[in-house]
Amino acid sequence: MSPSNIHVPTNCQTVTEILSRVGDKWSVQVVVQLGEGPKRFNEIRRLVSGISQRMLTLTLRGLERDGLVTRTVYPTIPPKVEYQLTGLGCSLLKTVRALGTWAIDNRDEILEARRRFDEGDDPKPHSNAA
Repeated sequence: MSPSNIHVPTNCQTVTEILSRVGDKWSVQVVVQLGEGPKRFNEIRRLVSGISQRMLTLTLRGLERDGLVTRTVYPTIPPKVEYQLTGLGCSLLKTVRALGTWAIDNRDEILEARRRFDEGDDPKPHSNAA
């Protein structure tokens, strides 16, 4: 997106909707787990600590609706269902991994900034009023 298009209202709405999906508590964790390969529902549930069955169902449906995950039902008894990332989901995974790397690389600086802020001795003036 070019800088001249960033603040177009329809673009802002689109970005907000997509960030809501990928910025929720569970979606990124599910995408990361599926980045290792196709998984069944209960396998994902075991790997994503703390997620309820209902929340995993809603998360997978939302990711599938957005074209990030596919759901494949195999005609066995009982039916076998697998979830896996689509090409679009894999491109999101690259971005998520880059953000994770950034967070790890900048952790100490962020913790130091928080410490300074919390102690009230941040020497840098704030450019934006909250």
